[in-house]
Amino acid sequence: MKVIFLQDVKGQGKQGEVKEVADGYARNYLIPKGLAVEATKARMKEVQERNEKLRKSQEKEKEEAVKIQQSLDGQVINIKARTGTGDKLFGAVTAKEIADTIQKQFKVTVDRKKVELTEPIKHVGEYPVRIKIYPSIQADIKVIVTAAD
Repeated sequence: MKVIFLQDVKGQGKQGEVKEVADGYARNYLIPKGLAVEATKARMKEVQERNEKLRKSQEKEKEEAVKIQQSLDGQVINIKARTGTGDKLFGAVTAKEIADTIQKQFKVTVDRKKVELTEPIKHVGEYPVRIKIYPSIQADIKVIVTAAD
């Protein structure tokens, strides 16, 4: 029997997939538990439409990510921080501060979780930072930390 999975079922299929399964397994387990429905022509059409909408929205997100990458890649941002003796900072420059500075400088919203710091920034200087905008799209920027007056 062909079924459309409504939820991920380990070892069987993922949500939205159409698969052939044993009749008894479908009738006695998948359908009563609400994990799948029988694949009729109408439901197959719904699945195709949903997949098409999903594909279009992912395409749009990717286009926006490319625009953000082009505006950020190779840019330099300056952050002023309080320093102690030597060039050591009080605290550290965090991913949130970098994301906020990008928001102010370039009017682009970047989630702080997407800012990749190789190590915490605790000294004055230049640091390379990678920003993951989309799974396969990232931008490399340079962060210059200077002492605040």
